[in-house]
Order: sequence, then structure tokens, then C-alpha cells
Amino acid sequence: MCFYNFFTILTATANIESEEIRGHICLKILSSSTVAMDPFRGQGGIQMLLTAEQDAQHIVSSARNLKIARLKQAKEEAERDAAVYRSNMEAEYQKNMTESSGSSDSTVKRLEEETEIKIKNLKESASSVSKDVVSMLMKYVTNVKV
Repeated sequence: MCFYNFFTILTATANIESEEIRGHICLKILSSSTVAMDPFRGQGGIQMLLTAEQDAQHIVSSARNLKIARLKQAKEEAERDAAVYRSNMEAEYQKNMTESSGSSDSTVKRLEEETEIKIKNLKESASSVSKDVVSMLMKYVTNVKV
């Protein structure tokens, strides 16, 4: 029974990260197991071993609870950091959108000016060629081939 409890507790403590807690559990087990092996102690040694096992289980459960609390804290910190990062990126995006919409007004003005210049050039070239086109049309319309 002593070895079974000893190995059960060691297996249960294998996942505990703290060397101090693991060492405390092992000392409890060793001190209880030497008492339990003493043939003159009888039932008292077994009772001490059971008490040590219960103490070890409490220590293991408190270590697990601490680990869970640390994980929750880390998760909350990560969520906070993500929220801060998200808000910073959103602010930067809104700033870029404001800047680009302001430049779109200048782009619209520039395009309107370019369009007006092109329209003016087309009207000038049409007016210079229109006399030649009209005379050519009159020539073909008035000449009849028989």
C-alpha cells in the first residue's frame, strides 16, 4: 500500500511546474512512508501516510487552481492587448480614410480641369477641320456620276 500511494502521488505531481511544491510533497511522502514501514507503529503509520496523501492532494489541487488562475490572467491580458491593438489599427485606418477622402477632392478637381482642356482641344480641332469637311461633302453631293 505504501508504494502504491507513493507512486500515485508522484504521478499526480509530475505535471506540477513548481519544484518547491513537488519537493514538499515528496518530503511528506517520504516522512510518512518511513513511519509506515516501522513495524512497531502499526495503524498509526498507515494513518499518517493517508494524511500525507490527503495533504499532497490538497497541494496538487491548489497548484492546479493557481495554474488555472494564471491562465485566466494571461488570457485576459492577451484580450486587452488585442483590443488596444485593434483600436490603434482602427484609428490609423480612419486617419488614412480621412486623408484619402481629402485628396479625392483634389483628384476630382484635377480630372475636371484635364477634361475641360481635352474638350477645348477637340472643339478647336473640329472647328479647323469643319470647313474642309463641309466643302468635301458639298463636292460629292453636287457631283453626279452618270
